[in-house]
Amino acid sequence: MSLFQKTVINKYLNQQDKNLLTEKWEAYKSHFHNPIIKENIRTSKEEQYQGEFLIDLFVNVLGYTKNPTPDYNLDTELKNIKDSKKADGGIIIDGKIIGVIELKGTNTTDLSKVEVQAFGYKNNQPDCVYIITSNFEKLRFYIDNAVENVEFNLFQLSETDFQLLYLCLAFDNIKNGIPKRPER
Repeated sequence: MSLFQKTVINKYLNQQDKNLLTEKWEAYKSHFHNPIIKENIRTSKEEQYQGEFLIDLFVNVLGYTKNPTPDYNLDTELKNIKDSKKADGGIIIDGKIIGVIELKGTNTTDLSKVEVQAFGYKNNQPDCVYIITSNFEKLRFYIDNAVENVEFNLFQLSETDFQLLYLCLAFDNIKNGIPKRPER
């Protein structure tokens, strides 16, 4: 079962700014396809790279603004409403947390083992729709539940797969609710 219908993907990809997509693809490739950077990421511990990962992917490629920059829409160490547990990141739209990000090091090879923790954070944020888990090499994107996801291998992403990643996760697309549209 697929998270998105191919015709819906094509419809929304055709609405994306082609020049911006090309620019972001180049920025993405120069970082995540660089063999030295990939090796450095693989040997980094979770705590060493998690903040930089959010900058490298979410800020530099996907168009987010990270706290403490004014009018930020990406925050770190996002605390649950009812306990002291914290997600590694959160996407904020109009003051509401609509996405949680849970990161692990590359030594966590099975991202399904992160689902319970990530969805625990989602369940503590009443407006949360999007769940993202990553081990810096792979990234999984969920909408509402753990039944379906789309997984991206960040170190081997083709330009076509990058376009889907961008469609799913770019700030403007998340802000406009494109991944959650009912016709998906």
